[in-house]
Amino acid sequence: MTLLHHRDRIEGDLVIEVAFTDVSLSLGDAAEAGVRAEALAQVAAATGAAPVLMHQVHGADVDVVDLQRDGGPVACDAMVTDQQEVALLARAADCVPVLLADPATGWIAAVHSGRPGLAAGVVPAAVVRMRAEGADPSVAWIGPHVCGACYEVPADLQEEVAALVPDARATTSWGTPSLDLGAGVRAQLAAASITDVREVDVCTREDADWPSHRRDGAAATRFAGVIWSHR
Repeated sequence: MTLLHHRDRIEGDLVIEVAFTDVSLSLGDAAEAGVRAEALAQVAAATGAAPVLMHQVHGADVDVVDLQRDGGPVACDAMVTDQQEVALLARAADCVPVLLADPATGWIAAVHSGRPGLAAGVVPAAVVRMRAEGADPSVAWIGPHVCGACYEVPADLQEEVAALVPDARATTSWGTPSLDLGAGVRAQLAAASITDVREVDVCTREDADWPSHRRDGAAATRFAGVIWSHR
């Protein structure tokens, strides 16, 4: 069974790799501990890297990952690191997993950008944190997420988000207000001068190979965007 899909890599002094898990692995907080541990073990075997999760809270906090630190997942929605053989995971089930890399320095990031995170600016916050650490991310990957034609929201919520991220305004295929989270993320990346943006063109609600909360409700599992580096 192929565990990692839409793989990509950048080769230089370091090799930076990205991939996405699918519905076959259950990585959500609601998964039984043993099930999630087995899924993480499979990610570790497939990447050769130590997987790191965050406790995603739909905010804009960014954590710098250091494997020497004790404790479990940090409550945040973005992680950055320059450590090799560490796999950063951003989990989703309609939200946008965003992966960032600076091939020159080896710094990488994994970002979970749902509707609240988009409005709060979690992707720009991750870019700012990487630059504060001396990195300059130049490549971004946007993973599978619910498309604007499927993500219906109340008109007042659309206005609230679009006031902050105008490019996120959209309309469903049936003519009601919606949000295009991917378009919002692309606009934020462009504003941060990141032009090498590689997108997996998949709508999670429409494609059953990917978990979708909009489609499956509480029964939805979580997939992950994964990024890691090695020599």
